[in-house]
Amino acid sequence: MHRIWPWQDRNYRFSWLKMWTLVLLLAPAIRFSYQVSAGEFGTFPLSGMVYWSGVWATVILLFALVVTPVAKIFRWHAIIDVRRMAGVTALVYTMGHAFVFFAFRSWDISLIIKETIARWSPIVAILSTIGLIVLASTSLDAAVRYMGVKRWQWLHNTVYVTATLAIGHVLLVRGVYPEQFVMTGLFLWLMIWRMLDWYRLGTDLKALTLLALGSSLVTALLEATWYWSRRGYEVSGTLRNNFSLMTFDIGIPPIWQVLAFGLVFVFGAICSEIFRNARDARAQQSKA
Repeated sequence: MHRIWPWQDRNYRFSWLKMWTLVLLLAPAIRFSYQVSAGEFGTFPLSGMVYWSGVWATVILLFALVVTPVAKIFRWHAIIDVRRMAGVTALVYTMGHAFVFFAFRSWDISLIIKETIARWSPIVAILSTIGLIVLASTSLDAAVRYMGVKRWQWLHNTVYVTATLAIGHVLLVRGVYPEQFVMTGLFLWLMIWRMLDWYRLGTDLKALTLLALGSSLVTALLEATWYWSRRGYEVSGTLRNNFSLMTFDIGIPPIWQVLAFGLVFVFGAICSEIFRNARDARAQQSKA
């Protein structure tokens, strides 16, 4: 039995796609390590390390879910080959996040248990981590052969439950941060897209445009509601901030980040349609 390295395809050949995907997946860890060594997390670094390790773990999980719409909308089916790598990497980042969290609690098991029982966020995180462990441990081809394709596919469809739990953990953490709403908005787009794809609308230009607008609007409403419930800010004021130039001095509001994400796929659908029409036209000319 030959081992397939992360940068190789199934035929043991070097794959530039998998190589650059590996680099992309490792980039957050490299950046994170630099931030730790440079002291960018401040006087109490473990707090910031817990937050950002969790952010990157969730981002990598969302990256794994993005692979399918990219393959279908951009007609780039080769990218499916990196989906497994992204899923396993999401588990690695999640375990790193858990390690930092335990270190932040000084490895005090009694304190960790008490906090877990008292709050929903750690409970949801544990369930999500268990789900990732099950999915990663059965991601090998041997597991497919042992379980059978249908049972294996059913099991790995639970990734949507696992991802929902991960997003729930992000929303339930203490504090309010822009990344919470960006990741929730992206997850909403990904889940609704799968519903559209089920009805064969996954590449429909009108459906993708409405999805981009709708998911960004829900993101803005979620952010405004969250700030109102957590900090007492007026909903209308938070919504207006999305159109304030002063807000852009701090960072790009979540609504625009989610909208930009959705519009990328609208652009992809337009390009795919243009290329398909050009190909059909060449085919008709050749027959003539």
